[in-house]
Amino acid sequence: MALSVWISAPWYDSLGAEIGVVPAGFLITFIAIVPGFINAFVFVSTILDKRPQIGNIAKYPPATVLVAAYNEEASIGETVESLFNQNYPGDLKVIVINDGSSDKTAWIVRTLTRKYENLELIDLEKNAGKANALNQGLKACSTDIVITVDADCTAHVDAIKTIVGRYLTDPETTTAVAGSIMVRNPKQSWITKAQEWDYFLGISITKRIQSMFQGTLVAQGAFSLYDRRTLVELGGWPEMVGEDIVLTWKMLDAGYRVGHAENAYVYTTTPSTLKQFARQRRRWSRGLMEAFKANPRILFRPRLTMMFIWWNTLYPLMDIAFTFGYIPGMILALFGKFWIVGPMTLCILPLTILMNSVMYQRCKSSLEEKQLTTPTDKLGLLIYSFAYPMFLQPACVVGYFSEFMNMKKTWGTK
Repeated sequence: MALSVWISAPWYDSLGAEIGVVPAGFLITFIAIVPGFINAFVFVSTILDKRPQIGNIAKYPPATVLVAAYNEEASIGETVESLFNQNYPGDLKVIVINDGSSDKTAWIVRTLTRKYENLELIDLEKNAGKANALNQGLKACSTDIVITVDADCTAHVDAIKTIVGRYLTDPETTTAVAGSIMVRNPKQSWITKAQEWDYFLGISITKRIQSMFQGTLVAQGAFSLYDRRTLVELGGWPEMVGEDIVLTWKMLDAGYRVGHAENAYVYTTTPSTLKQFARQRRRWSRGLMEAFKANPRILFRPRLTMMFIWWNTLYPLMDIAFTFGYIPGMILALFGKFWIVGPMTLCILPLTILMNSVMYQRCKSSLEEKQLTTPTDKLGLLIYSFAYPMFLQPACVVGYFSEFMNMKKTWGTK
């Protein structure tokens, strides 16, 4: 990093002469220096990553899957069917919590209870949010293993077996395991095409690397496994918009470990419009802020994951610098003012291609292990690589600002 700062000295000087030393230092640091270091770390870690094999499991324990559903009549039937088509050697119970839906969600699930004796419906009268729905389901659980699956997800046939196998193989301090999420509707729009690559490369690689250092930072609600006793000990899911990240950080703060099953897949329905996408990512960024506020001590826990926790304090600064520096810099470049973006920016293209190629091969091998199709949409890859951040990072900035200003939160189940 010191070398990068030294090489960037002329840039600091020239940009400082245009906009001032302090703004120039902030923009260059959080547009180029810090992201460059993080990308280099990710690149090297991806190369060194060796996934531990799941051990031989003599007997798979019983497990309960919780599905919180709010107005999911279009997908809930397929979700439930995918869970009962699992290749899981142990007993599996599915509890669907209808969170005050106004459509036919409850009726569809109630009909399916006649087909599956291990399917239970908890029908809540009023919509109170995903965290409340999951906590109601937790009260009905009797198994030591609790798994959450979103109501718009379909699970690969080996998903439950693989995530439970990872949990049983991981160290005893493991109390949660995050599964892997893939996009169910990649062909629907340009934003879903880009999200397919985000889930396949960005989110997947992030979790793989975090698990290398013994602490995945988000056991996402879309598909994760939890130890029931730990859930009860920590009070279940907190009633926040980022209930999954806040709960995960509670576990890490309490000294527990969170793992990652990189080859346990479910397919989720992603936002198909820019408005829906922005709303989702605003919620995610607010969840990050909630996690910091709920678990401030985690910044000072002496463990390997502390580095990633501190990195998360830099993401808002990087998003702000990108939104108010890099994007305007691109506009200035169109008029011949190469203060922030210029011909030298093209030098990062070969590095970007190399890095994405290495990540692609790592993630591809996990999919091939399950005989699943690897993303191939070239347009989606181009959008993800070059245009996607222009929409992602401003949405995150709005989320940070909303949480900082304590603006009204929209709960919902999804």
